[in-house]
Amino acid sequence: MNSGRNGTRIHLVGGGRDEAVAPALYGPFLRDAGEGARIGVLLVDEGDGDGATRFERFAGVLRTGGACVPVPLLVPVGERFDPALLDGVDALFVGGGLTPAYQEALAGCREALTDLLREGGMPYAGFSAGAAVAARDAVVGGWLGDGVPVCPEDTAEDLEEVEVRPGLGLVPFSVDVHAAQWGTLARLVSAVGRGLTASGIALDENTALRIAAEPGAAAPVVRVDGVGRAHLVRRETDGDGDGVVVRSYRAGAVVRAW
Repeated sequence: MNSGRNGTRIHLVGGGRDEAVAPALYGPFLRDAGEGARIGVLLVDEGDGDGATRFERFAGVLRTGGACVPVPLLVPVGERFDPALLDGVDALFVGGGLTPAYQEALAGCREALTDLLREGGMPYAGFSAGAAVAARDAVVGGWLGDGVPVCPEDTAEDLEEVEVRPGLGLVPFSVDVHAAQWGTLARLVSAVGRGLTASGIALDENTALRIAAEPGAAAPVVRVDGVGRAHLVRRETDGDGDGVVVRSYRAGAVVRAW
C-alpha cells in the first residue's frame, strides 16, 4: 500500500477548515500512502465524545483527498500513545487540538515513531498541533516572552510564557501554525530571537509544507503548497548585533530550511 517508503514523506498543515481546498491539501499525503491505505488518525481525546466527533470530521476531510480507510487512534488526555497501535496502518495523521497535550501524548515514543516515520518512510501528516509536534524543538504555546505579550492571549494553548519542548524530530526546524489568522508568526519570531529554537517556519491556515527526500538533493526538499504562505524565521548576526530575519514563501516555492 505504502508508496512513501522510498524516501521521507512529511506533510505539515497549518490548520484551517476550508473544504474547497481540502482535496488539494490532503491529496499528496493520500497518494504517498497509496490507494485504499489505512490511515491512523491520532487524536488526543478530551472526553464527552470529543475524540469520536473530531475523528469523524478528520476522516471526512481525508477522504476528500483520495480513497483511504481512516483508523481512529484516540489517546485519552494525560496518557501516552502506544506506537504498537500503528501495526497494520500505512500512514499516520496527527490532528489538531491542545498542542501541549499532543506533545505529552507523544513524548515517550519519539524513538519508536522516528524509526517508523523517518527511517521506515511511513508517510506522516500533521494538522495544526500535529504539525507543531513534528519538529525537533516543538513550539507548544504561550503568549508572553519574558513577561511581554508577543501574540494574542487566546492563542496561548493554556500556557503563559512561550514554551519549546522536545518534539518528534521529523524536521530540524520548529513549526508554528495559524500564522496569519491567529498572529502566531510573532510567537515564533520571539522564540527564535530569544534562542529557544534555532529556526522555524510559521504556516498560514490551508497551507502545507511537503517534505521529501529527492534524488540528488543533499537534504530533504521543502516545498510550500496551498493558498497561504510559509514564513521562515532565522536568527542572523551582523554588525548591528543579533537579529531575526523573516522570509515568506508562497505555494510552489522551495524553502531552504535545512
